[in-house]
Amino acid sequence: MSLPNEASSDAEIYPKPKHDRRLAPDIPSRGTTRRGVHQRYEAHLPVTVRDPADSAFSLRCLSEDLSSSGMLLQWRQDVPCPSVGDKLVLKFTMPPGTLPEGYESRVRIPAVVVRLVDDINGEKKIAVNFTRNLDTYLLVKKWLRLIVTSIFLIALSVYAVLYMRKESVFYFMFDIPVFTYGIIASVFLVSRFIFAFFYRNVPLDLSFTPGVSIVIPCFNEEKWIEKTIQCAINQDYPQEKLEVILVDDGSTDKSMERVRHIEKQLREEIEGDRFIVIEQPYNMGKRHALAAGALRAKFDLLVFVDSDSFLEPEAVREVVQPFCDPKMGAVSGRTEVQNKWTNALTKMQAVRYYVAFRFMKAAEAVFDGVTCLSGPLACYRKDLVLRYLDDWLNQKFFGYPATFGDDRSLTNFILAHHRTGYQDAAVCSTIVPSRMRTFMKQQMRWKRSWLRETLRASSFMWRKEPFMALSFYAGFLLPVLAPLVVVRTMLVIPIELGLFPYKYLAGILVTSTLMSASYLLFKRSTLWPYGIIFCLFYLAVLLWQLPVAVLTFWKSEWGTRNTSADVAAQGKRRYEQKMFVMPSDATSAEARHTDPCDRKAS
Repeated sequence: MSLPNEASSDAEIYPKPKHDRRLAPDIPSRGTTRRGVHQRYEAHLPVTVRDPADSAFSLRCLSEDLSSSGMLLQWRQDVPCPSVGDKLVLKFTMPPGTLPEGYESRVRIPAVVVRLVDDINGEKKIAVNFTRNLDTYLLVKKWLRLIVTSIFLIALSVYAVLYMRKESVFYFMFDIPVFTYGIIASVFLVSRFIFAFFYRNVPLDLSFTPGVSIVIPCFNEEKWIEKTIQCAINQDYPQEKLEVILVDDGSTDKSMERVRHIEKQLREEIEGDRFIVIEQPYNMGKRHALAAGALRAKFDLLVFVDSDSFLEPEAVREVVQPFCDPKMGAVSGRTEVQNKWTNALTKMQAVRYYVAFRFMKAAEAVFDGVTCLSGPLACYRKDLVLRYLDDWLNQKFFGYPATFGDDRSLTNFILAHHRTGYQDAAVCSTIVPSRMRTFMKQQMRWKRSWLRETLRASSFMWRKEPFMALSFYAGFLLPVLAPLVVVRTMLVIPIELGLFPYKYLAGILVTSTLMSASYLLFKRSTLWPYGIIFCLFYLAVLLWQLPVAVLTFWKSEWGTRNTSADVAAQGKRRYEQKMFVMPSDATSAEARHTDPCDRKAS
């Protein structure tokens, strides 16, 4: 038996569930606030085993799996096995990615032998239960300290924000616009966090299980597509009310080879036609892929999932809960970063993602007005998607085709006349850029999309709840004006008045600490300082993308996967779309009832 000398060199680190759930649909529902408490994970960790009755006994073993309640140990052949009921003391370290985020820690915990296992290869294994659940153990050892620290930092940040607004009255006589901007920005930020703290998930009703069609658009995603499909199939949801539709949008890599491989496996393991594959005749874009899946879907709710995103086992059950309200049009789940431990860039994004969903979207959900249902996990009423399908597919902005920003665009079509919500308990994880160049291109694309769709939404948001409308327009104007404010505060005023902007810089640090401390409070993770780093990075780099986005809003490059194959596919798309005529209003109804595969064959 060999012990690992170091952590895995795999760039993508994440917990690996022990069991495939395809054939075990009856999974216990959530019974804890900490995800993963009932789940076993693969965990090949070095474990030091000691006998409390024999101080001289010490044995190095290797764990096979781990949960919050116990672990399975590979026992050495030359050492007699303990008996059932014997007490042991285990010492091990859980590195990042062993269990869900927040569990990484050094552990020294008593355990009891509950089962002896004889492996088919003759290896001896023992199953042990911890005398205390890891949640209870870490609460005393680690989490309680982190909770107290986070509450102190939040209180200090709020006090500092209020104090600095009071002190900044001195600068009112020098620059009224900047002073006013600071007041509005402070109120906006603090109000978002306040409303988020009052947000609550829609309660879980196990009897509410409407039919759900999961649609996965795929383009050149050979590395992740199998895992995406498996996570969609393995949902804790009635099998007869769930189908998965994968739409390949003209992939030029081995994506379809991977899809056909897992399709063959699923045909042997599950009953019924729960997994459907649609092949687009050529690369037509993500909107057309989602539309093909929506037209083929047989259930009333559509769940859109990106091809590099992975649903938690109860994600579908949770995301449908708000639809018990018949006025709810669409719901977003929470997206976390799957590859958060890769490098500093992904760690920054992990904090940013959590704050954007758990606080910003949660605050919007209080008023049933979530402004962007994110692509990794969003659920829609199918009848609403079909109602706006033609307008969505043929959308233009100032005469230019809107070829990206699909999630925000579809959200606007629905939000204009219906409610949109957020369910924090519906969780998926996604792969984020780990290289700076790719990340910068993605951020530029997002800013162009945000600019276009926010301008669209401004035409109807005034009809929404007054405070929600006021918050929306403030959330639009503040980022747009931010570059001007930074230039004036950091350059103009210091040059004209000889005043160093230390209070402005301190304000940036305080607000970033508020974001990081909130992450620490809820996640209990050591990644919280990366929230401060991200805010400083945003101020120094990302902020200046917005003026560029304003001047180049018509550009349509995706920017995140520009390989040579992608460039060739995009060229083919531009050529063939000249010959492609979208259905007119007169024929759209007929098209909605036409199988996309039939259109391809014709």
